[in-house]
Amino acid sequence: MTTNDVLSPAGGPATIPTERVGLRPPTRLEKALGPEWARLIKGVFTNPLSVMGLIIVAGFIIVGLLAPLLAPPPKPNWDPYDIPRDGFQNEPKPPGTPWVKNAPYYVPAWYRITGNEEWVHLLGTTGGQYDIWYGLIWGTRTALLAGTFVVAVSATLGIVIGAIAGYFGGWIDDLLMRIVEVFVVFPGLVAVLVLSSILIPIFGRSIRPAVIALIVFGWMGYARLLRGDVLSNKERDYVMAARASGAKDSHIILKHVLPNAIFPTLVFLSLDMGSIVLSFAALSFLGVGVEPGYADWGQIVSFARSYIVSLDTYWYVILFPGLALLFYGLGWNLLGDALRDILDPKLRGKSG
Repeated sequence: MTTNDVLSPAGGPATIPTERVGLRPPTRLEKALGPEWARLIKGVFTNPLSVMGLIIVAGFIIVGLLAPLLAPPPKPNWDPYDIPRDGFQNEPKPPGTPWVKNAPYYVPAWYRITGNEEWVHLLGTTGGQYDIWYGLIWGTRTALLAGTFVVAVSATLGIVIGAIAGYFGGWIDDLLMRIVEVFVVFPGLVAVLVLSSILIPIFGRSIRPAVIALIVFGWMGYARLLRGDVLSNKERDYVMAARASGAKDSHIILKHVLPNAIFPTLVFLSLDMGSIVLSFAALSFLGVGVEPGYADWGQIVSFARSYIVSLDTYWYVILFPGLALLFYGLGWNLLGDALRDILDPKLRGKSG
């Protein structure tokens, strides 16, 4: 029988059965990470929504990692993010069309499952003869790298500003929140579009203008959300005890406030991973993103704009990149919804 040690009325140790007080010994995960983080991790791998989201996101990660095998470049020294063109005809070619020019220089073993001995356009080509399969595979890397970088920098910037504003309060809070409000005033995608257009003459048509613009106008949500959670946590007993013991403010913020206030921000971060890629694709579609021919899902969709009215014939030019964007956003949204359910006190009994 498992017991807990307590003090008896005489002051000596006494043992009370755990079953009688409704307690259980902490698991190894709870000992290592704490009860909240342990519950979060357990819930992510047991909640049906998060499991489905993890499967989808893991699928994209695997595709990104295996991109050189799934879509080899035409030449060994070829820039892998440059989508090869099979000529320059304006009319797209349907799936299964033989690949004549700039085909990958070798055929991997897995390719035989397609029933072809030589390279064909598995998903067809866009206007201008950009191979859709190649663009989708390497565009997965673009989505993962660009999206993760934008979210990581935006979240870090927002968390630092929100934590400082919420913890110190006073004029520091007022100043930082006024700065946040200045950025919030600008309409989201329009502001990113304008800033990207301004940065293109400086950096050229590349991934950098869009990334910088998305970061500049993407950190405010993290700052406002975390500030509110810090305000509610900084008056807790454990924070007051740490302050009374003479702990430095940086130590209190990093060890006591942030670990207990960060959970709602994680939900926002997961949802942002999907929305950032959609915004990045929108910039490419509007012509202020990456240069033409760069492996990006939005770029492929932009090549299809002239054929939207003829989707009964050229359905493949919009279907495949659209599905990639749909499932990528769906995977991260499922994870975000699951995290929200796991962290919601009203749903704790349901989410495990």
